[in-house]
Amino acid sequence: MADLSPIDLQKALKGADYPASQDDLVSVARNNGADDQLVQKLARTGAKRFDGPDEVQKAVFGNE
Repeated sequence: MADLSPIDLQKALKGADYPASQDDLVSVARNNGADDQLVQKLARTGAKRFDGPDEVQKAVFGNE
């Protein structure tokens, strides 16, 4: 996958319950067959907890 999009992130996190830990979201993304690049970006956010999908999106895409 060349460029990750917020839609890719939404698909990867389908079914996630919030609030969620970073580890929980990485597991959900892997279970949903997310691209390795997306899983790595999610794992490197540095956040320990997310209250909702908007926070995840800001953490993953806000640093670009």
